[in-house]
Amino acid sequence: MNGQAWQSYGGDAQHSAQTGIATQSLGRIVWRTPVDLAPPYTTQGYLLVHYGSPAITAKNTVIVPVKTGAQAGFRFEAHSASGALAWSVNSDYILPAHNWTPSFNVTLTPGNRIYAPGAGGKVLYRDDADAAGASTQTAVFYGASVYAAASAAYDAAVTINTPITSDAQGNIYFGFIAKAGNGAGLASGIARIGADGVGSWAGAATLSADAQISKVAMNSAPAISKDQNTVYVAVNTEAPSGTRPRGYLLALDSKTLAVKGKAALLDPRLNAPAGVSDDSTAAPSVGPDGDVYFGVLEAPSGSHNGRGWLLHFDATLAQLKIPGSFGWDDTAAIVPASMVPSYSGSSPYLVMTKYNNYQRAGGGDGQNKVAVLDPGTAQADSISQLSVMKEVLTILGPTPDPANPGGVTEWCINIAAIDPFTKSILVNSEDGYLYRWSMASNTLSEKIQLTSGLGESYTPVAVGPDGVVYAINNAVLFAVGK
Repeated sequence: MNGQAWQSYGGDAQHSAQTGIATQSLGRIVWRTPVDLAPPYTTQGYLLVHYGSPAITAKNTVIVPVKTGAQAGFRFEAHSASGALAWSVNSDYILPAHNWTPSFNVTLTPGNRIYAPGAGGKVLYRDDADAAGASTQTAVFYGASVYAAASAAYDAAVTINTPITSDAQGNIYFGFIAKAGNGAGLASGIARIGADGVGSWAGAATLSADAQISKVAMNSAPAISKDQNTVYVAVNTEAPSGTRPRGYLLALDSKTLAVKGKAALLDPRLNAPAGVSDDSTAAPSVGPDGDVYFGVLEAPSGSHNGRGWLLHFDATLAQLKIPGSFGWDDTAAIVPASMVPSYSGSSPYLVMTKYNNYQRAGGGDGQNKVAVLDPGTAQADSISQLSVMKEVLTILGPTPDPANPGGVTEWCINIAAIDPFTKSILVNSEDGYLYRWSMASNTLSEKIQLTSGLGESYTPVAVGPDGVVYAINNAVLFAVGK
């Protein structure tokens, strides 16, 4: 089988999350495999670990990032369409300092090379993700010989802290953290490794022209413009205990990493610094018109029921447009307007986000929804009365939450999968079910139970070239189809 690959988080370098084929019916669990061999549950039974998205080749090899130990240990492994293990590679990747456990991700290039993070800021790669006998090689953005001369020191000093994103030419981009005093003179920032193996980097503080900026935001995958000329990255500060990091969204030249545009990430209601949390996996997403979307937390904490905001910029980041009414730990997916038969507006595309209204964390009513929004039309926000993106469709979670009387369980996605062929969206829930949300009927038209459900960090949805849907629940990746 040859079809559209699912490259990484959000499917492509714009994080549009659109499928290239009609998804199969949610009839059964075709196969499953753990993504964490030692899940560290909290005393309340929550699982505060962000898991990486599978990458799926055009020939339907599913590459799964796996956490192998309670606090350390990672590998990435390839499975056939039947779930059989084809190959496996251990990574020496070391997590950065964290609160919620950050994600360990893999990324597929258009040339079918698979990348994964290793220790010391290096990346591991295989030139043919489908080939069981392919060799595993390494690349280091600051120089392989520099790393080899003091590998243990660099392993302790340099850490990749975001998913890796590949552009159409096979150049890759990722954020990294570098401790002061490292021998290569690195400052935490953004790295680029060209398809030719040549590496470069730029410091986050220098790029933002703000000495308090410390790094690229944790877990936030860089995004690439459709014309491949611009890389969008979020950068943030370290924050003292009890406060939230602030930050910027940067537009960088994809070849030189020079700054092309910069926007301070502000709460649109108060025009005050928004929260750019390292517990979030929000990544920039790029619309077909080049507009850029990025989710932040509100200021002050809880003033928007813990929902945050979806900030909306033009391609240069110079113009701030209508925000969305939810942004926390969520990446906006792109919905062709033709997918929604009831839509009569003028926007060529819509955006899909989570729309939880947190009861236990933010003071909301617990009526947790998902939403399709019109980025070009405004309505009054029901919480703040700020002008926000108009709700085109919303749907409430179907399962009462026993821990929050009157509320329903949270939608458990940091990005959904958009299926233009069946006019539906695939969404995962903390009730343990995977759902199909029909745009034609605005109903949850299909569902399948994956687990008994639990509170967990939000997870991505992915789709293979055969239309099988992949969702993560309770530290297990499930392949679902007919």
